[in-house]
Amino acid sequence: MARKKKSAPLKTNEEGIKIIVQNRKARHDYTALDTWEAGIALQGTEVKSLRNGKANLRDSFARVDGNEVYLHNVHIGEYEQGNQFNHEPTRKRKLLLHRHEIDRLRGRVEEKGLTLIPLKLYFKQGRAKVEIALAKGKREYDRRQDIAKRDARRDIERALKERTIGRG
Repeated sequence: MARKKKSAPLKTNEEGIKIIVQNRKARHDYTALDTWEAGIALQGTEVKSLRNGKANLRDSFARVDGNEVYLHNVHIGEYEQGNQFNHEPTRKRKLLLHRHEIDRLRGRVEEKGLTLIPLKLYFKQGRAKVEIALAKGKREYDRRQDIAKRDARRDIERALKERTIGRG
C-alpha cells in the first residue's frame, strides 16, 4: 500500500515565526495602509490542519461586528484524522484584539473605500496569529504603475549585473 504524501514542514525564521500561508493576491489588489497582529479563536482540528499547512486566504476579509472583529472566507481544510467533531472549513473566526485596537479599526473602516484584509497566517511561539491590514483597493492604473516600477527596477539590476560581470 502506498504512503500518503505529507506536506512540507513549516519553516521557522529567527523570531520563532512559522508562516502557514501568505495572501499574495492582497498585495496585488490592495494598498496596505496599516497592519495589526491578531490572535485567532480556533477549534482543535483547525489548529491541527494549520500545522499541516492546509489554509487559504484568497478572497478573505475581516469585518467589525459590534465590539468584535471576525475573519470571513478563510478556508482551513478539514483535519484528515478528524471525526464527527471536525470543523466547518469556511466558518467565520473571531480575531483577538484589544478593545482600543477594535475601536480604532471601526473608526478607520467606516471611511470610504477602506477594508480589512488578512496578509498572512502564522504561528508565533505556538499560537496562531494573523496579520491584518487596513487597505484601500488599487485601481487598474495603480497596478500598471506598480508593474512598470518593478520592470524598471529589474532592468536596472540586470544592467548593473552585466556591467559588473564585464569587469570581472
